[in-house]
Amino acid sequence: MSRTVIEDVDYDPEWSEEITFPATDRDLLILTQRLCDQDVPTKVFFQAIAIAAYDGASAFRYADQYLTSVQHLHKRRRKNLLLFRKPLFNFDQN
Repeated sequence: MSRTVIEDVDYDPEWSEEITFPATDRDLLILTQRLCDQDVPTKVFFQAIAIAAYDGASAFRYADQYLTSVQHLHKRRRKNLLLFRKPLFNFDQN
């Protein structure tokens, strides 16, 4: 026997709802390890855990966005410190 697929003619992606799943214990462990590898404020950590109670994927996106923003901030600071560093040799005396 073959099955026929009935497509919804009135399907509108704007009106469709995304199904969210809370994070499992394994997901929470992975999220915790990812955030504990860096110096993360407790407020950010608890916010990620609170998001994970309702939507696991959103919690990982939140953590990844925070970690990438911190990495970009450190890169900018490093560049600024190199610009303000004094030269090792003073060539003006020659």
